[in-house]
Amino acid sequence: MALHPVIQKMLIAMRAAGRPALSAGSPAQAREVVSASRSALGPGPQVGQVSDLQVPTRAGHLAARLYRASGGQEPGLVVYLHGGGWVCGSVDDFDVLARALVHKSGCAVLSVDYRLAPEFPFPAGLEDAQDALVWAHGHMAQLLGHGARLVVAGDSAGANLATVAATLLRQRISLALQCLFYPVTDADFSRPSYQAHGQGLPLTQADMEWFFGLYAPPALWRKADISPVHRTDLAGSPPVWMAAAEYDVLHDEALDYAARLREAGVPVTVQRILGLPHGFARMINLIPEADAAVSDAAAHIRQACSQPAPQ
Repeated sequence: MALHPVIQKMLIAMRAAGRPALSAGSPAQAREVVSASRSALGPGPQVGQVSDLQVPTRAGHLAARLYRASGGQEPGLVVYLHGGGWVCGSVDDFDVLARALVHKSGCAVLSVDYRLAPEFPFPAGLEDAQDALVWAHGHMAQLLGHGARLVVAGDSAGANLATVAATLLRQRISLALQCLFYPVTDADFSRPSYQAHGQGLPLTQADMEWFFGLYAPPALWRKADISPVHRTDLAGSPPVWMAAAEYDVLHDEALDYAARLREAGVPVTVQRILGLPHGFARMINLIPEADAAVSDAAAHIRQACSQPAPQ
């Protein structure tokens, strides 16, 4: 399918405005570029309640934001880990998506500001993801006032942290679902989707190489805790819902990871989102197909959380 016309217009506007590539400057400048996109994305829907809190971890406390559904009694709590190449992004930058997931799923969302590279390289963000999940699992009644199923979700590098943490914790906590938007699962820049979509789109090959370089030394890039497509012990991982964007350098590795999960006996649902690039999940106000994909993710979250926890 052709690149969506809204994305085509967006790319023309970005070039006309001289918006730099994420990897063209410093991490601080890349964070400013991501934050500057908030106004163009528009607001998320109203939800029942929003509160800022602190999540205790082995390294101190993380800022987080709890979004509650109207009426309470949510069947699930989603721990959300935002994208941004392990370098960019914040709870504020992904407010629109967190609100949409609450509104569409009826579940609560705990969006976590995990530590970012290069100030805090691997494994800091992964440790934060694990600690936030364990804490949420043990404090469900404190957070929601009732019991509920737990889901981990994320996009891009956040989806990477989500799925690695879910696998590492599978013997310790029960997760109803992994909800993964275009996850980073490999450091192989020679895949066909890198060759086809590595330039001229919101996320380039140069961006990904830059992100990996800030996150960890190259000798670690193919290790399973950074590139989970190489993990050999995926059996027993929680079920997965995954979206892969057609115009995305990460497209092929996402599908490869889904295949390896299936080979390990993990239930996997994959949606290929045609015509859209990396990062579409925050574009729910701009592109109906993006909104539909987020709605599908929310429906799977709601369904997974409606099932009783395994004994």
